[in-house]
Amino acid sequence: MDAFKTHGAFSWCELMTPDPAAAVAFYGPLFGWKSDKMDMGPGQYHVQKVGDAAIGGVMSMPPDAPKGMPPMWGCYVTVDKVDDTVAQAVKLGGKVIMPIMQVPGVGRMAVIADPQGAVISVITYEQR
Repeated sequence: MDAFKTHGAFSWCELMTPDPAAAVAFYGPLFGWKSDKMDMGPGQYHVQKVGDAAIGGVMSMPPDAPKGMPPMWGCYVTVDKVDDTVAQAVKLGGKVIMPIMQVPGVGRMAVIADPQGAVISVITYEQR
């Protein structure tokens, strides 16, 4: 199974934290992850790898994050069509937390919440 192409598959995990370097220093030795840095404009994105396989990322808290927002891991689920998935989530009683956006070179994504408030990201990856 290719998690980047399979509808419903968990495909990426991402940590938002006020101190990405400290997080990388903690998780690297803990899990044996290697880290590659990517420039993301306002900050660096730390791609975490197991061997040669990229499995997630670590980034700074966004500048517009709510005051007091704790560091958190987020999960991404691959979907065939983000627009359809977001519409279906709303129809089922969910909410859109972050509207659909295009991430250049990656794909289209959104953040939704289920009716109980649990948050998850959905993404349709660009063809590689």
